[in-house]
Amino acid sequence: MRYSPESLLAFVQTVDSGSFSAAARALRKSQSTVSTAVANLEADLGFSLFDRQGRQPVLTPQGERALQQIREILAASERLDELAMRMAAGVEPRLSMAISDFWQADHHEQMLRRFAARYPDIEFDCMIAEDADVIDLLQGERIHIGVIRTQPHYPVDIATSRLQVEAQMAIFIHREHALVSQSEVTAAQLEGVRQLRLNTWGQNPMPRVTGSASWSAPSYLLLLEMAEQGFGWTILPRWMVAQFGHQLLAELPVNGWPQRIAVDAVWSTRTPPGPAGRWILDQLIAQRHGR
Repeated sequence: MRYSPESLLAFVQTVDSGSFSAAARALRKSQSTVSTAVANLEADLGFSLFDRQGRQPVLTPQGERALQQIREILAASERLDELAMRMAAGVEPRLSMAISDFWQADHHEQMLRRFAARYPDIEFDCMIAEDADVIDLLQGERIHIGVIRTQPHYPVDIATSRLQVEAQMAIFIHREHALVSQSEVTAAQLEGVRQLRLNTWGQNPMPRVTGSASWSAPSYLLLLEMAEQGFGWTILPRWMVAQFGHQLLAELPVNGWPQRIAVDAVWSTRTPPGPAGRWILDQLIAQRHGR
């Protein structure tokens, strides 16, 4: 018996998201489409995957047994798609990639130089995006590859690979601010100062310190400029302040900071990258293994 890939994907995403509505948002489909796909899968299988008596769908014992096998089917399908791309003779005419501001430039400059020499005729588009915006761009087929901070959860149609590179994030403020003279700065002290927060289009802004006023911006570079103008404190990649700052910011000694940020390469399994895109992914993953 053949099972629809869309129905398998809808089932796994519903499990991971906790509801049909959340799965629909993750897959960029209507709730009725997701519900129907799961119902069709249940009809094909001959048993119920979910108990729908409560407010949220709960896996039945049969659904729990089927879940792992369905995950394996989707993973095998993804591997077959990647093999087909590698075996194909044609190379995509255009490749789009989104990277985060916190990914240090020297991590990708040499890779792009080799890419330009290997694929000189490809139209390459590189943009800056953060977190949920990158996922939205992948699912909207605006980009082929993303490099972002590791997310706690990914939609089931998004494949990931952890990279060796990481970012060091710290709290910065204008060097003439009174907090700079403190040997240790507490959260209570930060509450009295405006926080400058990252706010991407696809998600809620970065959580703010309770009680503190805040401004927001969609990129770390804009936050850096705002902090240099003395508008408040912010969280920034250390490398960015060192390379693009004007020696106007000071790093605050706050307990738990600086922090290290893990980085993932991400791509869509529904519209996977072609040979050139796979080459870039191979380079990124090879860095992970120290090659």
